[in-house]
Amino acid sequence: MSALRKTYDRIAPIYDLLDGPYEKLWKGRLRTEVFRGLSGAILDAGAGTGCNIPAYPQHAHVTAVDASEPMLMKARQRAQRLGRRVEIRREDLSAMSFADESFDAVVATFVFMCIPEEAQLAALREIARVCRRGGEIRLVDYCMSEKPALRAGMRAMSPWLKFVFHGSYQSGVEKHVDAAGLVVVARNLLVGDVVKMTVLRRP
Repeated sequence: MSALRKTYDRIAPIYDLLDGPYEKLWKGRLRTEVFRGLSGAILDAGAGTGCNIPAYPQHAHVTAVDASEPMLMKARQRAQRLGRRVEIRREDLSAMSFADESFDAVVATFVFMCIPEEAQLAALREIARVCRRGGEIRLVDYCMSEKPALRAGMRAMSPWLKFVFHGSYQSGVEKHVDAAGLVVVARNLLVGDVVKMTVLRRP
């Protein structure tokens, strides 16, 4: 996970510039949908520069965490600019400092696609640990399109995604669901067939 942290430490100053066009075109609307219906204590896992902050439910207590302090500095600035009260903390998703069952819900947007395969189970287990029994976990990531032309384009973009964001269009996180003690509640395509939300629950 140290290589991932170093990647985001490096790109933090320009992250919002790189991702800005996507936020304006579709990610902003998507984030609102991802947080819809959630309440209570919510963990925004892998919050980065705080792009989810405008979508946080108004009366929820949201804790935003990330391993990269430079990314979190941007998140603090965003929260202040928007006038939103958010607890922002540096945490390693594979070893968080929260007590068991600290949160009513956990959201991770475009996070597991960037976590190395060998570290995904540990991170998912930690997310499961800090989520209360019966609480929802919503994971949003890109996925490879089934449409030939779009799939070819995504394959062509894959090296750039890996180099800049340490990311992949195929996170593979669902293979770890059982081992993390979770169950799949729903799988929803949010943008064509290239962005998917997997809803998990801790039984």
